[in-house]
Amino acid sequence: MTVTLADVAARAQVSPATVSRVLNGNYPVAAATRERVLRAVDDLDYVLNGPASSLAAATSDLVGILVNDIADPFFGIMAGAVQSEIGGPGGRAGGERMAVVCNTGGSPERELTYLTLLQRQRAAAVILTGGALEDPAHAAAMSAKLARLADAGTRIVLCGRPPLEDSDAVAATLTFDNRSGGRRLTEHLLTLGHRRIGYVAGPLERTTTRHRLEGHRDALAASDAGNGKSAAQDELTVHGPYTRRSGYEATLELLRRTPDLTAIVAANDTVALGASAALRDRGLRIPQDISVAGFDDLPFSVDAVPALTTVRLPLYEAGARAGRLATGVEEAPPGGVATIAAELMVRGSTAPPR
Repeated sequence: MTVTLADVAARAQVSPATVSRVLNGNYPVAAATRERVLRAVDDLDYVLNGPASSLAAATSDLVGILVNDIADPFFGIMAGAVQSEIGGPGGRAGGERMAVVCNTGGSPERELTYLTLLQRQRAAAVILTGGALEDPAHAAAMSAKLARLADAGTRIVLCGRPPLEDSDAVAATLTFDNRSGGRRLTEHLLTLGHRRIGYVAGPLERTTTRHRLEGHRDALAASDAGNGKSAAQDELTVHGPYTRRSGYEATLELLRRTPDLTAIVAANDTVALGASAALRDRGLRIPQDISVAGFDDLPFSVDAVPALTTVRLPLYEAGARAGRLATGVEEAPPGGVATIAAELMVRGSTAPPR
């Protein structure tokens, strides 16, 4: 049964006129009311029969790019690379397509809402970047939402996240080998002689966090540093957001728990910068007193002092490929999934323990 504007109004407990104002964006509406209307739109999967529907083409020239935080270079680099590739023949405005970056802030609700809004706009393609939320209910909702987008003619590409289970809607998936990268980074520290290694992990509920931490612990388990003691590994692990402040605070907590640490592995390079600042504030030298390593090889990592040992993910290359896949310029990989290798970058922030 077709969902009507009146159905949305009843669900949101507002007038149909208020729903229309929210959807058209042509009249100020209180923030709480707007959120309630958008939640109802999302819950009912209401698709506005807007201007795009009057066009002969099934889709618009719009490409949606979902990111967790556009201020984070990890996402900014990929989004910029996508935009560099989405021009070309086929669009109605001289061949160019318009990229719309949707900043979810890590909110699963906003992720679903943006997909609904992109469906309303009949987006030609949607690219979802970064790790996924590990929640069965959200995964099921995502699968259903993406299926409806694909049925409407939208091409779905995942970039930097694992394949979505139980969904045939995704045209292509580019997944980073975070687990292998995490393992190689810790193996490097173990080879140098480190045995007391602290780990500043990302948020518990993210796939990227789990895969990088699993790689780290796989390396420990295969060495004499692991000793099969999961409790000891938990003591040496602190979770937090992928931010500099998180790295700073988590490092102070690790030093409180284990003052004799010889190395710290950070969830990403931004976290590693915070960890390094905390160590300097404690009067510790890097790498003479303690080694620090990051992940992603963001542009600033080579300019840190000392330059940061890290794991390089080809973020620009992955984003550019996602753009080509989204616009059909490049064929999907065999089976629809390509795993992108991570490369260890050894620099001055790691050295043998004293």
